[in-house]
Amino acid sequence: MIIGRLLGINTMQFLKLKLLNSIHRCSSIRSLKQTHAQLITSGLLHDEFVLSKVSEFFGKHVGFVDYAFDFFNQSGLHVGTLPYNTLIAAYANSGTPKAAFLVYGRIVANGFVPDMYTFPVVMKACNKFLGVQEGDQVHGVVEKMGFSCDLYVQNSLLHFYSVCGRSGSAGRVFDEMLARDVVSWTGLISGYVRTGLFDEAIALFLKMDVVPNVATFVSVLVACGRMGYLSMGKGVHGLVHKREFGIGLVVGNALMDMYVKCECLCEARRLFDELPVRDIVSWTSIISGLVQCKRPKDSLELFYDMQISGVKPDRIVLSSVLSACASLGALDYGRWVQEYIKRQGIDWDIHIGTALVDMYAKCGCLEMALQIFNGIPSRNIFTWNALLGGLAMHGHGREALEQFELMMGAGMMPNEVTYVAILTACCHSGLVDEGRSYFYQMISQPFNLSPRLEHYGCMVDLLCRAGLLDEAHEFIRKMPLPPDVLIWGALLSACKVNGNVELSQEILNHLLELESQDSGVYVLLSNIYATNERWDDVRRVRRLMKDKGIRKFPGSSVVEVIGETHEFLVGDTSHPRNEDIHFLLNILSNQVYLEEHFLTS
Repeated sequence: MIIGRLLGINTMQFLKLKLLNSIHRCSSIRSLKQTHAQLITSGLLHDEFVLSKVSEFFGKHVGFVDYAFDFFNQSGLHVGTLPYNTLIAAYANSGTPKAAFLVYGRIVANGFVPDMYTFPVVMKACNKFLGVQEGDQVHGVVEKMGFSCDLYVQNSLLHFYSVCGRSGSAGRVFDEMLARDVVSWTGLISGYVRTGLFDEAIALFLKMDVVPNVATFVSVLVACGRMGYLSMGKGVHGLVHKREFGIGLVVGNALMDMYVKCECLCEARRLFDELPVRDIVSWTSIISGLVQCKRPKDSLELFYDMQISGVKPDRIVLSSVLSACASLGALDYGRWVQEYIKRQGIDWDIHIGTALVDMYAKCGCLEMALQIFNGIPSRNIFTWNALLGGLAMHGHGREALEQFELMMGAGMMPNEVTYVAILTACCHSGLVDEGRSYFYQMISQPFNLSPRLEHYGCMVDLLCRAGLLDEAHEFIRKMPLPPDVLIWGALLSACKVNGNVELSQEILNHLLELESQDSGVYVLLSNIYATNERWDDVRRVRRLMKDKGIRKFPGSSVVEVIGETHEFLVGDTSHPRNEDIHFLLNILSNQVYLEEHFLTS
């Protein structure tokens, strides 16, 4: 007690400090029980501050709910609400939030009277384990005890209903509020976004009579991105610039994601480059966006930059990169990504497994695709579609149909994409009867799927390849959807093969109605007329192209060398090793000529 006298504190205060230190240092329930005994003998078992510190300990050791309840039962209820609220909050913040509701129920049954600080922490626990019925019970108690006008309690109820996807209930709480702060507005806006009510979220944002915060801007930007409202998103971007917090990492990521979803990649890339700090969300957003917007080469270049930056890619980024490899046919790069996943010890999920199947299938490595497919323990429809699409693409029609039947036998319901793959398989393998059968299977019970233009296009292509032009033409005439330029193009291509000039003229009339800017069909039509020496018609088609401002884009090829992809346009001389390439091509051409000359002599 000499130290206590020097510090000017009495014996009880010194003992209290000592016990508080013991509680803080407790690392097991055994050590707490020893301190518990000292609290009883010292008379500090009823001290509100001491009990709040014990509550924090129980929150970190959630396996002793019964002991916690008995501990506080000993202390009596006259100590006030702080220790109980601290205990409930500790459990709510733990890995087992349902324990918070159980403790709340037991202490209320024992006579505890909750206050305005109790309900928010109980609702927080209900949010975490999505306890809808439990939350409704607490809401009822709030109404009975007259706390329904407390802003803090109302916000917790609104947030609970928003998290649980009950935007109607959240809206009713919001409408009944006498006063609302930014938390109230943001809670309902984010709730609308969670349940897909994006227009309602934006409309509510426009009615706000308080200054939005970071969370508000993030929610409304998500809504703008999902709806493709670029102008609205740009307006929100302007508002962010006017706020004190500016464009930080969180808002920057949300803005970038909005621009990506609106396919405004230049602005998304500019934002990405301007971010002073980038996290995994930043990289994921821009890389996935580039893949979705058909810019796979750019996405692989950014993935390389990501590795240099030191940010480790997650499963989402790796799945996107594998999709980029599939689009480019970059087999070596895809293999490297698979090896990277293995080296880093990243566990496969269904997304990575599906992306690998898709990459190997599109690159023509069907055996490897099947091997990975068979190694995936749980497959979804996307996994099956990746395999079926790969088999169809490479002309393995029979194998695709066999796998489809296996899929059906496994109880997996096909979707529209599945039937595109199956009809493509029939088309590439000349399986006309099977194609007809699967098309009518798709639109019949139990599947009852509505065919899209892609399905009609596959059927027209299937019939045209089989030389059934009349049936294809009749099929187009009976379509419930207006045929697009690709469908007319398939029929036009068949006209060229079969020399049907009259039908070609009819197709030209339909193309004029579509006002298509696709140069391919006009060039094909011109070639048909040229083959039949109808030069006036050739000149007419070319004049039509000129008047419409349609020009033929040069063809291109993509070649992968040592993991790097190179794109070549027709007549392109811009490649840095252009001279070396042409030198090697001359050697190969001479070699082919000499071998042919040797074989024929």
